[in-house]
Amino acid sequence: MAREELDNLVRAGLLKVEPAARDEFGGMVKSARRGLTDAQNGSISSDSQFDLAIEAAHKLALAALRHAGYRSENRITVFQALVHTVGVDRADLQIFLRAHNQRNLAAYEGRYDLDVKLLDDLITAAKRLAVAVGALKPPVF
Repeated sequence: MAREELDNLVRAGLLKVEPAARDEFGGMVKSARRGLTDAQNGSISSDSQFDLAIEAAHKLALAALRHAGYRSENRITVFQALVHTVGVDRADLQIFLRAHNQRNLAAYEGRYDLDVKLLDDLITAAKRLAVAVGALKPPVF
């Protein structure tokens, strides 16, 4: 983990220091895994798959951030912090940021032209993130 970079985000007002909590971490990971599994259900619409996948990715990213002892109310900051919390590579980070942008366009502007390749890439990147977050030792308390 890159604690210095995360502390810089605290000083910039983008993160808050808050001790990790075992139950919160476990709940986020469990919920994310369930959502990621459901996102791979080809019998539901691709729009619903995308919603489930981006929410699962966000929960995993937030679990990693909370595990490190930080919190953010800004969704994009939670994704951006992934390079410091679990060391995601830049390609996966770009997928999460593109998906976050797509989610916002749909949620706040009603624009929903889903890129099916983005959905596939998001699910693949979220699976890698689930493995990385799953490898973290749960917080003590």
